Parts: sequence; C-alpha cells; structure tokens
Amino acid sequence: MLLGLATDLGGYAIMIGGTNGAHLTSFSLVDVTAHGRACGIMNPYYAVLFAPSIEKHLRAIGACYAAADHMKKTGWESLSGRELAVAAAEGMMNFARSVGAETKLSEFPNFTPGHVTRALTAAKDPQLKMKLQNMPMPMSSDQVDEYMGSVLEGAVTGDFSKVKTLPGHR
Repeated sequence: MLLGLATDLGGYAIMIGGTNGAHLTSFSLVDVTAHGRACGIMNPYYAVLFAPSIEKHLRAIGACYAAADHMKKTGWESLSGRELAVAAAEGMMNFARSVGAETKLSEFPNFTPGHVTRALTAAKDPQLKMKLQNMPMPMSSDQVDEYMGSVLEGAVTGDFSKVKTLPGHR
C-alpha cells in the first residue's frame, strides 16, 4: 500500500511540477545504481545549482532536516541563496548517511568518468530540450557542460564548492 502511495505521489509531482536535473542525470547512471538512488544522490547537488529559484522549498526541507537533527537547529533560517542551498544539501547528505546511502558518485564501484560524459551528452540531446526548459531555472543545451558539468563534478567528489549556481530567477 505504501509503495502504491509513493508511486502516486511521484506521479503527481511529475505531472504538476515536472522533473529536475537529478531525474535527467539518473538515466545515465542506471548501470551503476537504481534510478531512485541516483536521484537521491544528485538532489543535493542540483539544489545548489538552482538555489536562487528554490529558496521557499529549501526553507521547508531545511525545517524538516533540522527537526530530525540532520542539520543545525538554528542559524540556517537566516541564510539565503547558495548558502541556504548548501546548508539544506548538507542536511540531505547527513540524512542519506544516517540510512547508509551513498552521497557521492565515486562511492559506486562501477562509476567511471564515462558516466559524466554520458549524462552531459544525453542532456544536450535535442529531444530532451523540454527537460532542460522545465527545470526550476530553465537551462539551454549551451549551458549543460558548464552548469550541469559542475553538478556532476561536485557529485563525483561530494564537494559542493565545485557546483556553480545558475544566475537569475524563474
């Protein structure tokens, strides 16, 4: 029953809000890990990329992670933009570690630099243009290497400082 509910909620989220970079990237990692696990690993890094446009969401998730002791209980509330995104992303990673999940791509034995190349190539496929345009901050295929590339670089090593933040708001 709970699996059915989760499937329904996922479907509603995709229908109403679309998918995100983590979802797009995950398909290039299916020979390394499951789709859902790949999305979970990539979400913190994409949160940093999209920081200017998702502050409201970062505050909501930050409150949940703080309440569950996965990030500082106080102080994060006064953060904004990239700083808020990094705090929330660290909360996401602390939660993942608490349940024994991976937090960076290099933790998978079958992960190679070829997976980064595959993900960047797939994201630039003209048939997937709508996926790039439907992200919290629309991205063009010309921006994929610079911005999505920085996300993947950060996700390989677990280093948020490597992730660029897209300028502007949606």
